[in-house]
Amino acid sequence: MAGFPVRRALVALALTLSCVGVGFTAGLAFFLGDTRTVVVASHDAVVRPTLDGYVSLRTGPLLPDFRRASGGPLGVDVLLGKTQVDSVEELAARYAFIASEPDAQIAKVRGAVVSMGVSAAVRGVGLGLVPLAVWWLLGPHRRGELFRGLGTRRGAVGGVLLLTVPILLWQPWSSDEETQESVGVWEPLDAFMAGFPVPAEAAGIEIRTTATTVQTQRLMQSAVDTYDKSKDFYDQAAVAAGELELREPTDDETVALLVSDRHDNIGMDRVARAIGDAAGASVVLDAGDDTSTGEPWEAFSLDSLNRAFDDLERFAVAGNHDHGTFVTRYLADLGWTMLDGEAVQGPGGGPIFGIDDPRSSGLGSWRDESGLSFSEVGERLADAVCEEDERVTTLLVHDANLGRGALERGCVDLVVGGHTHVQSGPDEVIGDNGAVGYTWTNGTTGGAAYAIAVGSKPRRDAEVSLITYRDGRPVGIQWVRLRTDGRFLLGDYTEITPAPAPADAHPTTARGLPGQGRR
Repeated sequence: MAGFPVRRALVALALTLSCVGVGFTAGLAFFLGDTRTVVVASHDAVVRPTLDGYVSLRTGPLLPDFRRASGGPLGVDVLLGKTQVDSVEELAARYAFIASEPDAQIAKVRGAVVSMGVSAAVRGVGLGLVPLAVWWLLGPHRRGELFRGLGTRRGAVGGVLLLTVPILLWQPWSSDEETQESVGVWEPLDAFMAGFPVPAEAAGIEIRTTATTVQTQRLMQSAVDTYDKSKDFYDQAAVAAGELELREPTDDETVALLVSDRHDNIGMDRVARAIGDAAGASVVLDAGDDTSTGEPWEAFSLDSLNRAFDDLERFAVAGNHDHGTFVTRYLADLGWTMLDGEAVQGPGGGPIFGIDDPRSSGLGSWRDESGLSFSEVGERLADAVCEEDERVTTLLVHDANLGRGALERGCVDLVVGGHTHVQSGPDEVIGDNGAVGYTWTNGTTGGAAYAIAVGSKPRRDAEVSLITYRDGRPVGIQWVRLRTDGRFLLGDYTEITPAPAPADAHPTTARGLPGQGRR
């Protein structure tokens, strides 16, 4: 009897080791064999974990590959796929610009690897429980028959065949043909760029050189130069922004940071955040045109925007360049409140209302209607705003002209937007019912001259606005502008005094049904 507990302990130990061994082996196989497709650095990219200890970036046939030691046994291979670009030179410049603000892209790849790790662990645990399940299902009698059968010739043959299954699935003898990639030689980036200064942040980066990539040295020099200029410019601007003497809110006030027309300029995101922090902002209002085309390859811009403001209260609408539904869906998935024809609680607790620019759909749509003109959408928007039980304090649109009708009817305190890339306001508007409202247009936060603002510095002055709320109503506006030479211009804090309609005024007529906001 004394041997019975020992035998039971040995059986339990063997069963535990079997479960752990199967689970770990299966989980590791699942992890190393898994991939995730995400949008990284403006490309559809396939992310695959490795055990070579390197973070490798494979850029395709026209540009060289890069890698850097991960600092541990785990590595990751990123294979870049499709994107939209007019030239290789433009693509290299875009890489350099994104590399100067890499945190959002690093977080995205890390998130993909963590997701694969969690998935593999869950599947590994599932398979690891198989030996335990089989043990209990067989029962003592069948387990005895099984173990006695292993001592026979048939049992020995079956055991050998069972052990060969993993090898047959693995097939270590298979190999790929020799490729251009396999014959390339890895060398330090500073050696490849001999005679040209390489940023200190690039220490440890290696480049795969071949007869083709050697010809790209001049292109790489241009990209490194763009990286240096971009990082230095926005580094200095972010530090200077944190030292600006801006009006500070009182205890009963809330400050909202208004951004618009970023057009992919991720460099300005941390500058805008530094301005908001200096002013005590706790809310961000995004008036749209965060991209140039609204295509998935521009996810890097939305990732950067979200990373800069993910701890603030966030409201947004899509601009005319945020064409289609991608931008709206992507930001909503990241937790932004995408305004869509229904009042929600906004800065300071007051009602905020907004809709995407009707031109972003390409149809001029309003709820179930399509094919409407810009002015027709504005009329329906005014109807919906004026139907609200409580006066709307802020109407967030891409183009402030879209909210003109609501202002003229006296149904809103403040209409804010962008679109023109030129600052305008605050302009007072007396409504038909005697109510007082204001309109304000922010300049381009990305410093965009046209539809895209990617570059080593803004192409024109970059601007954000600070809107102060008291008791949920807007009471003041201050603008901050970053010049192309790196200097800041500060606008004076301008008080505004919106007022609802007098008690004896005729009520504003309204029609239409409230829509649905989405988050």
